[in-house]
Amino acid sequence: MMLTIYGLVIYVCYYVEKTAFHRSQTLGYRNGYAVTRRPTAGLGGDRLQVNQLSQADLDELASKASLLTYGQPKQAPPPDFIPAHVAFDKKVLKFDAYFQEDVPMSTEEHYRVRQVNIYYYLEDDSMSVVEPVVENSGIPQGKLVRRQRLAKNDRGDHYHWKDLNRGINITIYGKTFRIVECDRFTQVFLESQGIELNPPETMALDPYTELRKQPLRKYVTPSDFDQLKQFLAFDKQVLRFYAIWDDTDSMFGECRNYIIHYYLMDDTIEIREVHEQNDGRDPFPLLMNRQRMPKVLMKNSKTFPQCVLEISDQEVLEWYTAKDFIVGKPVTILGRTFFIYDCDPFTRKYYEEKFGISDLPRIDVSKKEPPPVKQELPPYNGFGLVEDSAQNCFALIPKPPKKDIVKMLMNDNKVLRYLASLESPIPEDKGRRFVFSYFLATDMISIFEPPVRNSGIIGGKYLGRTKVVKPHSSVENPIYYGPGDFFIGAVIEVFGHRFIIHDIDDYALKYMESNAAQYSPEALSSTQNHIRKREAPASELENKQTEVDPGVQELEALIDTIQKQLKDLPCRDNICEAFQVYDKEASGYVDKEVFFKTCGSLNIPVDDSLIKELIRMCRHGEDKINYYNFVRAFSN
Repeated sequence: MMLTIYGLVIYVCYYVEKTAFHRSQTLGYRNGYAVTRRPTAGLGGDRLQVNQLSQADLDELASKASLLTYGQPKQAPPPDFIPAHVAFDKKVLKFDAYFQEDVPMSTEEHYRVRQVNIYYYLEDDSMSVVEPVVENSGIPQGKLVRRQRLAKNDRGDHYHWKDLNRGINITIYGKTFRIVECDRFTQVFLESQGIELNPPETMALDPYTELRKQPLRKYVTPSDFDQLKQFLAFDKQVLRFYAIWDDTDSMFGECRNYIIHYYLMDDTIEIREVHEQNDGRDPFPLLMNRQRMPKVLMKNSKTFPQCVLEISDQEVLEWYTAKDFIVGKPVTILGRTFFIYDCDPFTRKYYEEKFGISDLPRIDVSKKEPPPVKQELPPYNGFGLVEDSAQNCFALIPKPPKKDIVKMLMNDNKVLRYLASLESPIPEDKGRRFVFSYFLATDMISIFEPPVRNSGIIGGKYLGRTKVVKPHSSVENPIYYGPGDFFIGAVIEVFGHRFIIHDIDDYALKYMESNAAQYSPEALSSTQNHIRKREAPASELENKQTEVDPGVQELEALIDTIQKQLKDLPCRDNICEAFQVYDKEASGYVDKEVFFKTCGSLNIPVDDSLIKELIRMCRHGEDKINYYNFVRAFSN
């Protein structure tokens, strides 16, 4: 057969006799892993015309590179070039050295030894010479030779780190430096490069500097008292005393602390104020400037104009000296009496050496604080809770008392409901029934009276949420009613009204069973007896109820019809919880608008004729709807 494609003639030959062209399977699995295998037959099951090779030949072929296909193997690239300024960045060799300098114009010294540090920077082979600065030396010190490459001979060769070693001399700009030591990094670097270091030498000391360190010669003056001698002997020696000035006897007076400084060099006195944080005074450091203070004046010195002229020795018989300041004694200066209660260690040592007074104890002048006044709360006025009223006594802007957040989160939306009657001598009150709601999250109680037709009593909220104090409890430590106080037959006194509990709901009963430790044995036994009495005649009571009240019978029949009609719909247990969110008082009634809004959010078919009739029968007044009976029609 001949084919022509793009001008090319292709001859195709095939055998008509061969009909199978499938290839043998070369992929298999062993223990869950894919394994390749060599084909045993050719196309269509024909025998393979190949030579069987040994395992060594196969390994040689596997490792042999195909030069015709891939060419010659490429050599590995050379390592990256790292310049010297990167490899030796911040690597510096440090050597300790000194040089000798002649001093021709001095009779006390002929030469001077100056210690320096020689730095060699490996990144660019530069060097610098730095002399450590010595305070009050009078010599320009610091950087002697700035960083640069230094020549070592006249041919222009520069110093290299191979030329540096311990115990050798190098010449830099005509000055010969003797290298005596190097740091640890320099030693390790040179030894790593194969350089054998010389042993270290001791640093040469300057003879004139060592002479200055010797103690000065002492000169004795022939006079016993000399102002110059006093100035030189007692310069910078100050006696420090700690004193107080007690002015509490005067109106608006106070006790203030001061520091008295007595300067031994010229017998002057200075009084400094001690300021404390937030003391309300201007930060003046001195109460009295440094001056000599007269102790006894001449008789005719009272008329001396001190505000114009200074007091001299002619007007003073005696000046204040160091012996007038003793710890534990008062001293009067400029009309103020200061009591000295302590001094510093230098003053104690001076008094012991000069006057032989070794016992100068510190006197405690701190006044004992009066005992704190006990804060008593005013008597309770009867408005609100005791905790709320007490907050007005703790802060100018009262804050609400702290609440137990954990308890509120654990018992959120948990309400215990009880049925009670009013114990009253009035005949009209004997038939009244009340629903007690105890909120576990806040320990508050609310009372609701279900309205009764033609009773003459307006029902509704009887008591809002509040904590109720038990009778016979003190006002300072009120004891509130808790869950353990509510049981069948218990008497609850609420603000002078006595209520007797007759029944509890199922949730309160389950709570009582799970928390039996909170209830007394009497409460548990009375509740168990009530449950037995309520379960025994349950069927008889239902029959009597249907016979007595035909409206209830009609309502039960309507509820059964709606349950049968909506049996295919899923159970809606969350309908009651949705209505309880808006029923804060747990009365069983909600507003008409809230009722239809909640039904719309739950997709309840309120347009159905049966449900409209159920809403009509559950209506209470014009604006209220009893959702308890309404929810029963949607529960299984």
